[in-house]
Amino acid sequence: MKIGKIAVFAIFGFSTLLVLSSFAFAQSATLQGIIDGRSGANMMVKSADGTTTVVVLNDGTQVEEVEGGLHMRKKQMGLTALVPGLPVEVKGSYNDKNQMLADSVKFKASEFKNAQDIQAGIAPAEAQVQAQQQQLQQTEQQVQQQQAAVQAQQAELTAEQQKIAANKAAIAAANKRFGELGDYNILGEVTVLFANGKVAVEPQYKPQLQQLADKAKTINGYVIQVKGYASAVGSAALNQKLSTERADNVTDFLEQQGHVPLTNILAPGAMGTSRQVAPDTTAEGQADNRRVVVRILQNKGIAGN
Repeated sequence: MKIGKIAVFAIFGFSTLLVLSSFAFAQSATLQGIIDGRSGANMMVKSADGTTTVVVLNDGTQVEEVEGGLHMRKKQMGLTALVPGLPVEVKGSYNDKNQMLADSVKFKASEFKNAQDIQAGIAPAEAQVQAQQQQLQQTEQQVQQQQAAVQAQQAELTAEQQKIAANKAAIAAANKRFGELGDYNILGEVTVLFANGKVAVEPQYKPQLQQLADKAKTINGYVIQVKGYASAVGSAALNQKLSTERADNVTDFLEQQGHVPLTNILAPGAMGTSRQVAPDTTAEGQADNRRVVVRILQNKGIAGN
């Protein structure tokens, strides 16, 4: 009888161990894929088979950039580094909604650089936007001239009115395109200018950034994009450093003063002297190029259009 009790306890202990082991195994998972989008603290990861998994981020999620082969090096990164287009390996556990609760996210340094370059292409080139706006102004002037010609030449009234209507439609279509960034809508924008060689956010821009932060927090699934730029005066290394520090300082203000969670801010982009909006041959042009552009983005899938 004593032997029977021992056998029962042994079977019970072994069964309990199996249950606990199965539970632990079921809770631990690894996911590999490409970040397909960000919506607040949720990150969409598309696997090689085409399935998309919602990954839930939190302040405890460990983000690491890895590089090298045999002697692999790791670098701790912030949640803002998790940008769309970045291949990642996620470890964590699934909840009852089949969402992965991320304990850690890893990615390669080279692929992070590629993803940043892709993100830089999300926003249309500032110089191109300026050129298109100038073209629109010229088109509007042409429309006014055409309207004057219509009044002077009644015989051509019908043809000129059709031409004017076509030009106005082209302007409206162009304006609509300027408000789109790939799969995102722009719902707010602030440009912060900096003095030569300076990186601190000047007081006159802080109310604008605060208003943008307050507006963002009323938008469902928003993310904030921060891009820093520099004029072409000075060395390329210095300009890259200046654009980085300017973007970082604006990001710090949004987080600390605007109380925007880092889960809702994309990695600050250091664009250096790219995307020049004015010639650097004048002091005014240089001042326009020393800037940080901050935008509120919302995924069109969330907006429903």
